[in-house]
This record gives sequence, structure tokens and C-alpha cells, in this order.
Amino acid sequence: MSPRSPVLARALVGLLLALVVPLAGCAGTAPSASGASSSGGSSAGTTASSAAGKRLEVTIAHGKASGDTGRVPVAAGTPVTLVVTSDVADEVHVHGYDIEKELAPGAPTTLHFDATLTGVFEVELHKAGIVILHLQVE
Repeated sequence: MSPRSPVLARALVGLLLALVVPLAGCAGTAPSASGASSSGGSSAGTTASSAAGKRLEVTIAHGKASGDTGRVPVAAGTPVTLVVTSDVADEVHVHGYDIEKELAPGAPTTLHFDATLTGVFEVELHKAGIVILHLQVE
């Protein structure tokens, strides 16, 4: 083993951790109020892009998500407005951005944030463990 091997091994472990940690679950993640707010509005399930940003709307009914689901592409730096309406109380969590917001049954909850981190990030209902979409920031 050469003298460089331990350095190379540490570098590889660091790279693997940098790739794997963002994919880890939510355990122990503290809620962040930065950039998240709640407001009323309808939840029609339409994606809209404009100079002002991208609006995503998702409705959860009987454990199923509808509207802007699946992999949703967003350009890096775009302001995102995510509106989630659920038929049960839960918490919506945007992985990677560490944004969490409580959901009340039947009441739309709105999260605002700038898509500044690139990659693919799960957006899930925390308590139910339902992934409602994958935000792909490129």
C-alpha cells in the first residue's frame, strides 16, 4: 500500500458521504421556517412557470397524490411556490432544503423557496411517508 492510499481512501469516503447523505431519511431533521409560509388558495394541480418562478400544486386524498407529481424539473435559481392540500393532518417536507410545514386537513399550505441547490430532492408527507414529487433542480 502506498503512502497515498489512506489519503485516497479518505477522499473516496468523503465523496461517497457527500452523495449518500442527501438521500438519507428525515430522522432528526429540525423544521426550518425560512422561506416557508402558509396561505389559502385552490389546489388545481397545475404547474405554472413564469418570470416570477414555478408554481406546483399537489392534492393528497386517501393516501394518493395528484397534480404536480412525479419528477418535476426546475431551473436552478428559480423561485418555487409549492401548494399542498391534504385530506389529513400531516407535515410536508422538502428534502435537501430542510423546509417543513404542517398541513391541516382540507386547508392549502404554501411553501415558498428559491431552488438554489441542484440535484433531485424528495418532497414527502412526513408522517404518512408518502413521496408526493421529486424536485429536479438543474
